[in-house]
Order: sequence, then structure tokens, then C-alpha cells
Amino acid sequence: MVREILKLGNPKLYEISEEVTETDINYLSEWIRDLHDTLMDYRKTYGAGRAIAAPQIGIKKRLLYMFIDKAYVFINPVMSFPDNEKYTLMDDCMSFPGLMVKVERYKRATIDYLDENFKVQQMHLEGDLSELLQHEYDHLDGILATMRAVDNKSFFMEQMKRGF
Repeated sequence: MVREILKLGNPKLYEISEEVTETDINYLSEWIRDLHDTLMDYRKTYGAGRAIAAPQIGIKKRLLYMFIDKAYVFINPVMSFPDNEKYTLMDDCMSFPGLMVKVERYKRATIDYLDENFKVQQMHLEGDLSELLQHEYDHLDGILATMRAVDNKSFFMEQMKRGF
């Protein structure tokens, strides 16, 4: 089901998410379906969107969903960085469509997580995928890209592509 994406300023976006536990298993497939449907609806409307965090649709759980060449589910992810190399880029977010924020992110990252079958997985990321999952991972800790702006002049509005 397509869920409403919480927008910038909603206090729920700034809360720290809780781990997915065994008691959540009955809800997990519904949450994943809702994340997928909401991401696909956003893509249809705005022509963008590769990943979404559960807190963005009001689910306060450590759960990420990414759809690039296929679906990826990240349950209770833990992110680490193999080195300190960073780069600056323009970041956007489904919680504030049209607003771009200049941020600094690690160039490389490793994410350890459980997949939708609760199997331990690890993914090594570089470049745009590293940035993407750092952005989504931040949502789990109540951190938005606006809070990572390199300075107070790092905000830009863009023209949005609409699917009509």
C-alpha cells in the first residue's frame, strides 16, 4: 500500500528507530510491501527515488528498502567506513522534494545487515551507492540531509519532473 511520506519538519522524522525484532516478523512483509509501493509511487510522480527508510513512512524501525536493478531489504543495518575519504555532493530526499542540500559523505562504506530471510549479509559500497545508503541510514537515527549541510548556504531549490 502506498503510504504518506513524512515531510521535513515532522517530529517523527527526528526520532531514533528501534531494531526489528522477532516480534515484528508478522509485520515485516507488509512493511516491505509498503516501502516498495511508496517508492514506486514516488518514482512515478517525481521521476526519481532509489531507496526509502521505514521512518519516512512512519514505521519507527531500523529497516531500509532499495530498488535499483532489483529489490534490496536491509534489516537492522550497521554501517562502517573503511577509510576517511569523503566527497561533497548535492543530496535530495523524498521528505523534502525539490530541495537540494550540499553535503559531505564518505566515498566508501560497508553495510552489514539481515536480509528479508534474516540471513546475515554484507555489502561494500562506493560512490553513489555509498552516498545513497548513508543518506537512508541517517534516517534511522533521526538525521536528515538538511542537518548535514556543509554550511548555511548549501540549500537549493530545483525544478521537479512530474509524471503528468
